[in-house]
Amino acid sequence: MRKYEAIFIFLPNVEEEKRNQLLERFKGIIEADGSISNVDEWGIRKLAYLIDDIAEGYYVLMNFETTPEVVKELDRIAKISDSIMRHMVIREDE
Repeated sequence: MRKYEAIFIFLPNVEEEKRNQLLERFKGIIEADGSISNVDEWGIRKLAYLIDDIAEGYYVLMNFETTPEVVKELDRIAKISDSIMRHMVIREDE
């Protein structure tokens, strides 16, 4: 198991219920073969540059420990989710 850090930027107009459902889905995938140490919802922040004419996004930071296969699945789901503008998963140094 390795330690990872993920940041998800949701569209600012996504309903809270829909956003929480997607976060719970991510948590379920991670906890099936790992553990979550921290979920930090930063809320709506201004983006550094416009993405599809949108200036703000809802940021969520997640720290977890899991296998590389789970990270690939998280990446796949984040790419096909309409609610997520951008995401990044990085491996933390030991």
